[in-house]
Amino acid sequence: MKDAPFVSTTNACKLCTPLGAALAFRGIEGAIPFLHGSQGCATYMRRYIISHFREPMDIASSALGEKQAVFGGGPNLKKGILNVMEKYGATMVGVASTCLTETIGDDMPRLVHEFKKEFADLPLPAIVTVSTPSYSGTHMAGWHAAVAATVEQLADPETPVHDGINVLPGLVSPEDIRHLKDIFEDFGIKAAILPDISDTLDGPALLDYEKIPKGGTPLSAIRTMSGAKATLEMGRVLGLAESAGHVLERRFGVPRISLGLPMGIRETDALFDALTDVSGRPTPARYVRERGRYVDALVDGHKYISGKRAVVYGEEDLVVGLTAFLAEIGVHPVLVATGGRDKRFKAAVADAIGDLVPEMPAIREGVDFFEIAAEAKDLAPDLMVGHSKGYRYAREWDVPLIRVGFPIHDRFGGQRLRHVAYGGAQAMFDRIVNAVLGRKQDASPVGYGYL
Repeated sequence: MKDAPFVSTTNACKLCTPLGAALAFRGIEGAIPFLHGSQGCATYMRRYIISHFREPMDIASSALGEKQAVFGGGPNLKKGILNVMEKYGATMVGVASTCLTETIGDDMPRLVHEFKKEFADLPLPAIVTVSTPSYSGTHMAGWHAAVAATVEQLADPETPVHDGINVLPGLVSPEDIRHLKDIFEDFGIKAAILPDISDTLDGPALLDYEKIPKGGTPLSAIRTMSGAKATLEMGRVLGLAESAGHVLERRFGVPRISLGLPMGIRETDALFDALTDVSGRPTPARYVRERGRYVDALVDGHKYISGKRAVVYGEEDLVVGLTAFLAEIGVHPVLVATGGRDKRFKAAVADAIGDLVPEMPAIREGVDFFEIAAEAKDLAPDLMVGHSKGYRYAREWDVPLIRVGFPIHDRFGGQRLRHVAYGGAQAMFDRIVNAVLGRKQDASPVGYGYL
């Protein structure tokens, strides 16, 4: 594909950088995501987010037009923040830049500094700014940049040391966040999870519409992250020179414990080992039993999926976690692909696989689905593992698509899929085995009723 005669992107295997920032800001209590750019950016992102999470998603915008593109968007940004304060009563505004404002050179930190001076007589919300041009990075880069900026700008250096820990889980599902909360509670650990989308992007039905949904990481918890006794940061490829965990370690001396996404046995074992070290408590019996049931399922189901060939794609850290999980259950990843670019990606995939597969898969970064499809069709995959954008190729090759990650637009309940810990591995394993069995059953002229 290196010599292909085109330079365009065809069906990108990534989403835009400020979209990831908007998702991250939504996981903070009382926060409104705010895009400094054109109205169309916010509209596109709302559509994408709503179709996956099935929840209302307000994203404010400075709504720049041709005039502001020439003379600067400062007045629109300030007026937009005032409108958010008046109409939403936000306690925090997360301001992310876009291609337009990065190109014209708007200095958002300076503009926000001016705004605070001009309206110092008002009860101002916390305001966090982050640089997220879409022509540089992916939605995951925007997510991690927003989390790092939040910690950098809001953590209080005067916070005394306390017994709590910080948890930076990355972009996992609301159900995953809820499950992680249960784990920390069972260990007796007070954890500040940033961001916490468990309620803000998967809430209950309400009689009255809430402009800002309840839930999210409290601002008070973010400010005291600087005094935690440790930070658990999940992800082997964070896409940043300095992640939020690095910020907490550099500025405040909070020890950083780097973990992969806890998907499958090995990475989940590493999480529970870390929690045992932090808490001084053994793994609760509930999770010992969950692990045992999962091992029993592997024994029961290996005959159905052992040796199957998979194409895996999506954002970098999720793909690394999925690859580790698939290798553990006996599925051979033959192509591992992401739309992001990070020099750590290939090494992280190779480390995740280890010696569990007969040969190293093709590992591709910075690719779109045109390139993925061109390479994958000759690899004879038995299944695809990734988000909904891969469906057309799964249909073309007549193989099952195991939907994981974001976005999932063509199935219901993507926000409630569990991926992490032993229970998440069990759920994914069952889905994969059943997809393979279903494909075998549907393709059979006999139509076996017992497999």
